[in-house]
Amino acid sequence: MGKKAYSIGLIFLLMLFSGSLDAFAMSEQELRIRALEEKIEALQPSVSKGLSFDAHGVKEQGIKKPFYYKRGFHFESDDNKFSTNLQWRAQMRFSNPGDGDPITPADFTTDPDTSNFELRRVRMKIGGHGYKPWLKYYFEIDLQPSRTTSAASSNSSARVIDWRIDVQPYEEFGFRVGQWKINYNRERVDSSGRQQFVERSIVNSVFTIDRQVGAMIKGRLNKGTHFDMRYYAGLFNGEGRAVDNSNSQMMKMARLQWNLLGRDLKWRQSDVKRHEKPTLQIAGAWAGNKGACTKWSSSGCGALTGFTVGNGTQYNIDQYVAEFAYKYQGLSIQHEYHWKNLKDSESGVDYDYEGSYAQAGYFFNEINKSIPEELELAFRYAFVDEPDSSNLALENKRKEYTVAANYFIAGHNNKITVDYSYLTLDDASDNRSYNDNRVRVQWDISF
Repeated sequence: MGKKAYSIGLIFLLMLFSGSLDAFAMSEQELRIRALEEKIEALQPSVSKGLSFDAHGVKEQGIKKPFYYKRGFHFESDDNKFSTNLQWRAQMRFSNPGDGDPITPADFTTDPDTSNFELRRVRMKIGGHGYKPWLKYYFEIDLQPSRTTSAASSNSSARVIDWRIDVQPYEEFGFRVGQWKINYNRERVDSSGRQQFVERSIVNSVFTIDRQVGAMIKGRLNKGTHFDMRYYAGLFNGEGRAVDNSNSQMMKMARLQWNLLGRDLKWRQSDVKRHEKPTLQIAGAWAGNKGACTKWSSSGCGALTGFTVGNGTQYNIDQYVAEFAYKYQGLSIQHEYHWKNLKDSESGVDYDYEGSYAQAGYFFNEINKSIPEELELAFRYAFVDEPDSSNLALENKRKEYTVAANYFIAGHNNKITVDYSYLTLDDASDNRSYNDNRVRVQWDISF
């Protein structure tokens, strides 16, 4: 009986031990399964973010969903190495009379008195970066340039007006290549969609060097100090937009900008954002060219009044600008003084041009809260001294007085501008004075 009881007890202990082994084995297996499940779960968030893996387990590049922000529609890769901004823009304008600046007596007396609706600038802008945040690209297409009834239809064909690549690995040094509005003076580089008035002053058409094809170095030194400086220096074809150089001469440009209070001013007008601290900038620039052009515009190489487009290197041009800009709590002021010397190698005669503008704008809501904070009032005065169109030995003087009201619906991206101009000409050839009035209304909107 004792032996039997002993045997039964031994069998029972073996069964318990066997069960423990099975339980241990089962527990170990469950742990392995659970560990595998956790690894799979760890991958789930990446999949939900739009990432995927190839057959070798290497993560494939994903693209974030597009979204809208201040520069239009924004597309960006998951690793932030590539981005694209897409924006559409239109200026819808009414003007009376005409829209251009009158220059000669005939412009004041015989030009038809017209009222005109105009799609001034209908454009597509595309820009972003690739590989590195400091490797940026941009191009802009003008879809429907305006033309007069006498101009050829080709004048209103779509055209690429800007294309450029910026490489800025260091704040102190970078470079740009392509075609763009050269960084010579503020009024021209300020986008037409970031201005205080419906159009630029009468100074612009005479002194701008506009868009050129070439290369430029640039940088910012001593950032945030009282010796905060920006510099620009470049070489260009000098033939204007989208034209190869016709000779061995190159246009040269240099600009030095001093941010006296250690804060930079963007290339735009009106203090829409209300600078909390005063921001002041002065600058000087020089440009020189030897070629066939006496002026430039978005259409390319052109001729000043009284001249024709020259031959080869007929015209030697040196021009300078001194510039001032200031913004503080809704107040914006900017001023430029221009001087330009034109030497005709065929006649051996020098011609001098002088011009200047000063403008100021203010959001009066800053001192009277009953005035809408979106409303800005502005004033501009400008003059140009230039050779008479019929007798280049004589000198004319033109003046502009313009007042404007801006209503910013969504900053510069959606605004309505109304301006009135009083324009005068003192003509030396007939010793007479002429004047004209102009009213313009414009809605400028970007999507």
